[in-house]
Amino acid sequence: MGCLRLFRGRSGSKKQKRQEVSSPAPATALFPCSVVSAEARSAASLPAASASFASSPSVSEASGARPAASASSGSGSGSASSARSIPELYEARGAPLHEFGLRELRAATRDFNPLLLVGEGGFGCVYRGVLRLPGAGAGGTPVAVKRLNPNGRQGHKEWLAEVHFLGVVEHRNLVKLIGYCASETDRGPQRLLVYEFMLNKTLDDHLFNRAYPALPWDVRLQIALGAAEGLLYLHEGLELQIIYRDFKASNVLLDEEFRPKLSDFGLAREGPSEGQTHVSTAVMGTFGYAAPDYVQTGHLTTKSDVWSFGVVLYEILTGRRAIERGRPRGEQKLLDWVRRHPAGSDRFGEIVDARLEGRYPARGAGEVAALADGCLAKHARDRPAMREVVERLRQAMRHVEMDGGAVGCRGSPPRLQEEGATGTPEAEEEARAVAAEAEARAARRMLHLAALGGAADAHARRRLMLMRAAAAAAAPT
Repeated sequence: MGCLRLFRGRSGSKKQKRQEVSSPAPATALFPCSVVSAEARSAASLPAASASFASSPSVSEASGARPAASASSGSGSGSASSARSIPELYEARGAPLHEFGLRELRAATRDFNPLLLVGEGGFGCVYRGVLRLPGAGAGGTPVAVKRLNPNGRQGHKEWLAEVHFLGVVEHRNLVKLIGYCASETDRGPQRLLVYEFMLNKTLDDHLFNRAYPALPWDVRLQIALGAAEGLLYLHEGLELQIIYRDFKASNVLLDEEFRPKLSDFGLAREGPSEGQTHVSTAVMGTFGYAAPDYVQTGHLTTKSDVWSFGVVLYEILTGRRAIERGRPRGEQKLLDWVRRHPAGSDRFGEIVDARLEGRYPARGAGEVAALADGCLAKHARDRPAMREVVERLRQAMRHVEMDGGAVGCRGSPPRLQEEGATGTPEAEEEARAVAAEAEARAARRMLHLAALGGAADAHARRRLMLMRAAAAAAAPT
């Protein structure tokens, strides 16, 4: 949920920022459409999808190009010319999203109380709230309410895009959109989105905020795998291909069991249609995560998402952000730093997150780094498709299971395999017991992490209250 800006060479900011890159390719809007101005929209209902989108996105056509499902276009089955567009799929949706009134959302968030603030970005602020939804218990349903900042860098188009995309997609690793609010007030248009509440905030919080305990190795891999499965669904699981375009740790939300769910679809795009290799568009994304070929040409494919995934894989492995200006010169850019410590070398262990304290399987960590390197290949055609990424992550997770009681400890595979005893009933029973123990241990870790994360949040809220009280006391009467 970062802010939207133009890339102008290197960013000097210490914070991650969503940025738009000026591109030699034809600059099209997120959805090239004749969008009615937000001020003129009726608050009665969400505008029809067909009124908000033009025909097809601008695409570059190469002579003799193969269909978008080919390797040159970034694999995926959702790009046939007969596939329905996102607006058409949205209009055909059987169960429409719930439309909330502004007064209802004000009550749910205690009039957008700052103490209920759980996130902030270029779109605006996100608040925790409670709504009485059909089928909910007496206490109501916890929700996250994202409120568009009318003075922010994102606007009605991004809001509408997220409504349409999340009104169509449905997957365990994509955040669920419950409803929306489109209202007109004396202060201007009000645009809000209501999501399921994700108790454990974001992957960004748990990797980089020292107030949270370090994520264990097995939990990190489970998060990476779930996020990869979410991207795979977008690339191949629908009638058409969807390119996420802004994959980063802060857009990976975590539920009460640390299951990941992708959020923030304001920059998502429909993929190329049959016969095209890419979508040509003004380049948007976050500095440090956008694929270099996309930045240079404006040619968007699913392999652009694969590059971003590779960056986040290294963040998971190292516990460092893609860009950290406060570090020594040679370590400010994560990818430059890790290239000097390749997997398999004596120096590889130096880049693994020190907060893991050595509790990780060396072989599994090496496989994760090798996979990240593949995702970061210079040429898009050389990067794996997300289907291959998912399979290789599953293979890396097997090393966690094989280490059994010593899960997370560096060292060689267990003695059982070395003796060639696999395949016997006793070995299979022992493997099942080891896997069950690993799952139980992971569940205990997740509960412990959630409790510690809640304590960190409560501490932050107390600090905010004390700061506000001190400011009020110091203010002139």
